[in-house]
Amino acid sequence: MELISSKENKKIKYLKKLSSSASFRREEDVFTVEGTRLCADAVKSGAEIVSAFFSETFVGKHGVFVDKARQNAGEAFVLRDSLFSSVSDTKTPQGVLFVIKRLDKSLDFDRIKDNGKVLALETVQDPVNLGTILRTAEAFGIGAVVLTRDCCDIYSPKAARGSMGAVFRLPFMITDDLPAFIEDFNAFGTSYAAVLDKDSVSLNDCSFEGAALAVVGNEGNGLTPDTVKACTHKLYIPMSGKAESLNVSAAAAIILWEMNR
Repeated sequence: MELISSKENKKIKYLKKLSSSASFRREEDVFTVEGTRLCADAVKSGAEIVSAFFSETFVGKHGVFVDKARQNAGEAFVLRDSLFSSVSDTKTPQGVLFVIKRLDKSLDFDRIKDNGKVLALETVQDPVNLGTILRTAEAFGIGAVVLTRDCCDIYSPKAARGSMGAVFRLPFMITDDLPAFIEDFNAFGTSYAAVLDKDSVSLNDCSFEGAALAVVGNEGNGLTPDTVKACTHKLYIPMSGKAESLNVSAAAAIILWEMNR
């Protein structure tokens, strides 16, 4: 493997730009993941690994992992430890980073028509929230996640890390028109808009039998009127405390639990 020791190396500049720029990730059609677990998940999932980068210390301690990763990567490089830290998105880098081809996760309606459960996200902005939601959706066996185009980048390092590898395993798709998607779904399923409106149906009384879709919205503004209108039902999460609302990842977790119960 080629040893990279200069911060002026074009590969180093490329990694830094990928980590910081969603538009550049889209332009290059790739994203980065970092850490032993996430990179192992990438290998197991069959994701296309364009490049693999290892710190010198990691190579010395994890030779078996490095050899396996090299077999699955288009190219591989070793970085000086201090240089690896400069491209890392974490405070305590583990020493392994992959550049991966963006995933093809097109949603197939035929897979969810019978009893499939789908979570839709509208304009969710925090990558930590997004990663947590993906991780929870996978844990509860949700069939797929749909995101609006203006959600934060699902391929951001924080979202991928927060998902604990769910980004590789969970079917998802990005839509430019969520209301239209919901209306198509209504042809064979039932859709629910999560709102702060106690005139809506309590989550406790919702039936998620058959194909069901639940939508949660932006951290500050909730769902848009067009999205709420497209859904067949509105739901609210009953709360007995003084808090007016829940964090979007907490709200999603509660709804996902009920959908899977």
